[in-house]
Amino acid sequence: MSGRPSDSLLHREIAEQPEVVARFLAREETRVARMAVPFRRAGIRFVLVAARGTSDNAARYAQYLFGALDGLPVALAAPSLTTLYGRPPDARGGLVVGISQSGRSPDIVETVAAARRAGVPTLAIVNDAESPLARAAGEVLALHAGEERSVAATKTYTAQLAAVALLAISLAGRRPLLRKLAGIPVAMAKALAAEAAVRRMARRLAGVSRAVVLARGVNYPTACEIALKLKELARILAEPYSSADFQHGPIALAEPGLPAVLVSAPGGRPEKELLLLAGRLRGRGSPLLPIGLPVRGAVPLPRVPELLSPLVAAVPGQLLAFHAALARGLDPDRPRGLRKVTETR
Repeated sequence: MSGRPSDSLLHREIAEQPEVVARFLAREETRVARMAVPFRRAGIRFVLVAARGTSDNAARYAQYLFGALDGLPVALAAPSLTTLYGRPPDARGGLVVGISQSGRSPDIVETVAAARRAGVPTLAIVNDAESPLARAAGEVLALHAGEERSVAATKTYTAQLAAVALLAISLAGRRPLLRKLAGIPVAMAKALAAEAAVRRMARRLAGVSRAVVLARGVNYPTACEIALKLKELARILAEPYSSADFQHGPIALAEPGLPAVLVSAPGGRPEKELLLLAGRLRGRGSPLLPIGLPVRGAVPLPRVPELLSPLVAAVPGQLLAFHAALARGLDPDRPRGLRKVTETR
C-alpha cells in the first residue's frame, strides 16, 4: 500500500464494520430467536467454545455474555485434546460452539464434529456458511461479513461479537437489550470518527518494542484482541492483562519504556479501578494510552450498555494497531509471517 490509509484493504474493512454488523443483525435476529427455543428446552447447563486466534477473543467475550445474561459457565475448549490426544471432551448437558472466520481449521472442525456425534447440540459461528465447520455443526450462524481480504481479521471479529451477543440475549429473553444491540452500528460509526485521536496516540508507539493492554470484565477480551493486533500488525510485543491480575505481579514491569493501553466502557463498572491504576502507572513513568476513560488525551467512546461495549471498543483498538504499524514503517496489509487462513490440526 502507499502511505494513505484509504489505499489499505485493512483500513477499508475496518470502516465497513458498522454496515457489516447492521446487516448481520437484520438477517439473523429472527432466526436466532427461533434457534434459542430448542436450546432453552434442552436445559443447557454450560457452553464449550472452540476457537483459535482472533476468534478465541470472541470466545472470551462469550464467557462474559453467557455468564452475565444466562447464568451459564463458558469453557474454552482445548482442540488439541481431540486431534492430538484423541480425547474429545464429554460435553453432555452443554452446547458446543465453534467460532471461526474461515471454518477451515481441522482441530476446531473435529471438536465440533465429535460433540455432534455424541448427540450434543452444536453451533458454528462462521463467515463461510459452506465451510467444513458449518457442515460439521447442527446449527449455523452465518456472519454475512462478505469476503475479508486483509490478513488481519477485523470485520469478522466484530460480527462474531454481534453473533455471541445476539444469541446470549435471545436465550435470556432480554428484549430491551436486544433493542440496544440494534443501535450498536451507529455507535461503531461514531467510534470510527475518532480516528484522528487514535492516529496521534499511535505515534507514541513508533519507537517501542513492548506494551501492555489493560482492561477488566467484559472488555478483557477487547484487551486481548488489541494486544493481538499490535503483535500482528505493528510487531510490538503487547501483552493483555485483566487490570486485577496486572496488579498481582506484572505491575512490577511498569516503567517509562512500557506504554500501557487502558480500555474501558464509559461509565462501566471497572472504570474507577482503571483510573486508580492509571494513576499508579503514571507515577511509575509508564506512558498511558487510554481508550474510553474520562482522562485527558483519551480516545473517546460513545456510551452504550457495558455488556455490548466490546463491539465499539474494538474499533479504536484496530485503528491503533493499524496506525502504529504505519508509524513504524510497516505495511499493515502484509504482516510478516502471516496468511489469511491457518489450518491447525
